Amino acid sequence: MRCLLAGNWKMNGLRAALAEIRTLERGLAENGVAAEILVCPPATLISAVAKEAGDSPIVVGGQDCHAEASGAFTGDISAEMLKDAGASHVIVGHSERRQYHGETDAAVAAKVKAAQRAGLSAILCVGETETDRGAGRALAVVAAQLGGSIPETTRAHDLIVAYEPVWAIGTGRTPTVAQIAEVHASIRGVLVDRFGQEGKAIRILYGGSVKPANAAEILAVRDVGGALIGAASLKAADFLAIALAAPLQGRS
Repeated sequence: MRCLLAGNWKMNGLRAALAEIRTLERGLAENGVAAEILVCPPATLISAVAKEAGDSPIVVGGQDCHAEASGAFTGDISAEMLKDAGASHVIVGHSERRQYHGETDAAVAAKVKAAQRAGLSAILCVGETETDRGAGRALAVVAAQLGGSIPETTRAHDLIVAYEPVWAIGTGRTPTVAQIAEVHASIRGVLVDRFGQEGKAIRILYGGSVKPANAAEILAVRDVGGALIGAASLKAADFLAIALAAPLQGRS
């Protein structure tokens, strides 16, 4: 199970940012990084990043998709459109989508289903708020999100889970190694209950203020199969430093 490092550029990046992709490509080639590298730029850059990445180790993903394949949904993008633009993955259920766009578990489940319908790997995001953690509900909240966001038709081999504690995203704060290990072990248990032996092979990424300074420690935690990286993925030097800290395989 190769370690997966997924860069979520969020609403950042114009065409000038393609220079970072070129720099990242050179760094990966020069250093022989073993991890799988995924860049999820804004939708306006997916085709350009896919073209720039070419035959390099970099693969491309989207940050969201609509549940339907097509229709009168002004401003939305279907999973099929992402696939057509060159994407192989799509992030769904990110806490910013849940918080700012009111996405429910049911809505996220429909997007997971859409991603797999289009031949994309879905990166399903789950995570607790600071209030949830303070009340001792972190594991219960994450388990409930998983239960509500994974449709019955889901294929285990096309699913990736990303644990992102909401209170750590973009704040510079990270959970302790013990806290990360506890939640990832709980997620693994939910996945094995749901998918049986196949649940053991689903990668579980950690996300939330991952940076070069803490990447090695986080990626060494059991059941951490990679990282979902925000701000640090915008700069090739930082992304490469995280990639160099990654083990050959995710810890399981």
